Amino acid sequence: MKTLEELRKIREKAQKQMKLRDSQHRIKIVVGMGTSGIAMGAREVMKAILDEVAKRNLDDVLVTQTGEKGLSSMEPVVDVIEKDKQTITYGNVTPGKARKIVAEHIVNGKVLTDYVVATQSQK
Repeated sequence: MKTLEELRKIREKAQKQMKLRDSQHRIKIVVGMGTSGIAMGAREVMKAILDEVAKRNLDDVLVTQTGEKGLSSMEPVVDVIEKDKQTITYGNVTPGKARKIVAEHIVNGKVLTDYVVATQSQK
């Protein structure tokens, strides 16, 4: 049997997760989790991003994954998608770079040009 406090924590966690599924997010981070991405460390990159987003309480940031993006020589790849801005694709991302992307790009709005491998205009 769970205590009332444990149940409150479970409810808060579930509410936070449901909020992330809502379409009301400022930024969407997409990690390429195809076979080549996983082989190059995409799981660790995803974990680093999730940890950093949680640590900073960024509840307006959606983190998700996708399959192969056709950039296998640059895996792991991470897209940062902001409304009315270019989509930025970072390549050869490590857990350390992922944390820096969250700190600099997501929090401070500064694109890390040294890690960018592609940009794409929003339609």
